[in-house]
Amino acid sequence: MNNIFILGAGSFGVSLAVLFSKKHEVTLYGRNPEKTKKMRESHRCELLPKIQIPEKINITSDFDKLPQSDIVILACPSHSMRKVCQQIKDIINPESTVVCVAKGFEEDTLKRMSQVISEELHNKYVVLSGPTHAEELAADIPSAIVAASYEREVAEYIQDCLSSSTLRIYVSDDVIGVELGGALKNVIAVSAGAIEGKQLGDNTKAALMTRGITEIARLGIKCGAKSETFAGLSGIGDLIVTCTSNHSRNKRAGMLIGQGVPPAEAIKQIGMTVEGYKNTKSAYELCQKYNVEMPIITQVYKILYENKSMDQAIEDLMERPKRHESEVVWLLNK
Repeated sequence: MNNIFILGAGSFGVSLAVLFSKKHEVTLYGRNPEKTKKMRESHRCELLPKIQIPEKINITSDFDKLPQSDIVILACPSHSMRKVCQQIKDIINPESTVVCVAKGFEEDTLKRMSQVISEELHNKYVVLSGPTHAEELAADIPSAIVAASYEREVAEYIQDCLSSSTLRIYVSDDVIGVELGGALKNVIAVSAGAIEGKQLGDNTKAALMTRGITEIARLGIKCGAKSETFAGLSGIGDLIVTCTSNHSRNKRAGMLIGQGVPPAEAIKQIGMTVEGYKNTKSAYELCQKYNVEMPIITQVYKILYENKSMDQAIEDLMERPKRHESEVVWLLNK
C-alpha cells in the first residue's frame, strides 16, 4: 500500500482517487475550500454525479499530507502546471514519484508538461496518458493506459503500484511521443466534433482521424518521438476515444462550433477545461516553429482563432495538392 496525493479535484483527479483508493491510502487535494468541503461532506463530485466517493479518501485543501506521499499525481490543467509545481516544490518529499496526467503545453513557451515539471521539481516523474475517460475509470470499466519515463524502473514502479483488475498499464520510454499524442489528439477531437455538429458523416470523420494521426506523428518525429508510439494507446487509442465519445468535452465543444456557435461561446458552454482550444494554438505555433506541414491543425486554428468558416476550411483541405499516402514514410527513409 502506498500513500498517494492527487493534486486536482476535477473529474479526472476524482476518478483516479476513487480507483486507487481500493489499494492505497489516497488524499485528494482541491484548491477551492468551499467546493472541497462540499465534496467531503456529500461524497459526491458535481462533474461525476453517478459516482460515490469512498469515505476513506481524505479530501482536503491543505498540503499537509503531501510531504509523506510516495506518489504525487498532478491532475491540474496544463496551463497551471508551472504555478502548481512552484507551490509544492519546497513541500514535496524529494523521494516521491511525480505522475503527470495533464495533456497540453505551456502556452507561452510551448513546453510539454514533463519539461515544465523537470524545470521546477527534482523528483523522478512519469507521464500517464491514454484512452481513459474519467466517467469510465471511476465506474471500474476496463481501461488501458501508458506510463512513460526516461527511466524504465520508474515507469515499472508506477505500473506495479497503480495497475489493477480494471486498469492495465503499459510502460514506454518515449515521453515525447506519449505527451504529444495526448495533447494533439485534443485538437483533432475538436474538429471531429465540429464535423458531427455539421452532420457531415462518418466518411469525413474517418478521413479526419486517419490524416490527423498522420499529422501528429509527423510533428512528433520531428520533435524526437518514435513513430510507433502514435500507433499505440497514447496515439491512435487516445485519438479514437476522444473523437468518438460523448464524454469528450473537446468533441462536445466541437459539436457546438459545427452547429454555428462561436468558438469562445462554445468553450464557455462546456463549463469545464477544454484543452483542445488552447492546444490548437500551441500546435499551430509548433508546426510553424519546426516547419512541419499540418494542414488539418492549421485549418482548425483558423476556424478557432481567425473566424474562418468551416465550409471554406473543408474546401481548402480537399483542394490541396495531391499526395501519396505514404509520402512521409518515404521521406523519413531517405
